[in-house]
Amino acid sequence: MLILLPPSEGKTAPVTGAPADPADLWLPRLAPARRRVLAKLVALTSRTSARGVAGALAVLGLSAGQHGEVARNAGLRTAPAAPAAQVYTGVLYEALDPAGLAPGARAWLDERAVVFSGLWGVLRLTDRIPAYRCSVGVTLPVLGGLTPYWKKALGPALDRAAADGPVLDLRSGAYAAMWAPAGAAAGRTATMRVLHERIVDGVPRRSVVSHFNKATKGRLVRSLAEADARPASVDDLLAALRDLKYTVEERPVAAGRPRQVDVIVPEL
Repeated sequence: MLILLPPSEGKTAPVTGAPADPADLWLPRLAPARRRVLAKLVALTSRTSARGVAGALAVLGLSAGQHGEVARNAGLRTAPAAPAAQVYTGVLYEALDPAGLAPGARAWLDERAVVFSGLWGVLRLTDRIPAYRCSVGVTLPVLGGLTPYWKKALGPALDRAAADGPVLDLRSGAYAAMWAPAGAAAGRTATMRVLHERIVDGVPRRSVVSHFNKATKGRLVRSLAEADARPASVDDLLAALRDLKYTVEERPVAAGRPRQVDVIVPEL
């Protein structure tokens, strides 16, 4: 089973540790592709003139008050690195709380979770990385858009990694575009969204949530890890979630497409 996660915009920068080595990350065959993105990102953010900094901010989609992120990116080659589970500290990862899991549940998580990244492509939570700022929506000079770049690079590697067992896709739209399960893997994939259900004038109303979508997904993965869930199919996965007291519903999809699953939450 693979669990596909987005990265976290919020990150905690490691203060000690050797720099990251792209070849030491999960799927080392991606090291050349990672080095190319790293090189272009460092080059972009190493220009210290006012014009160079402004250009880097624009490319990265940052505000003028975030120039510190530009300087951080410029030093990525020598920056201290730590496990991704410690670096990513946004809403989903706060709810997931990998450090708070018992050893067996943490091993379950480390074996199954895959994080998608604009800089690194894909990671395991145990992979050592520095704090960085580079969303997959960025278009880097010469290299071009990171979404098509990674879509081309990731396809062969992830098609093999997802060859067996179910896939739980919890990524946001931008990161989902980096790789889409195809063929038999598509039928073994469940793509999930979170809906908030509330009663208005006696009638149930549902709406898509954003912030709490991430928190719910983090709690859901944590629940699966603590239960040591080992589903052999999407049907087994949905049954496991229902056993964990999640309200899960499916939407109809065409044959050969990933299954569309809604988790309904009454409280945020």
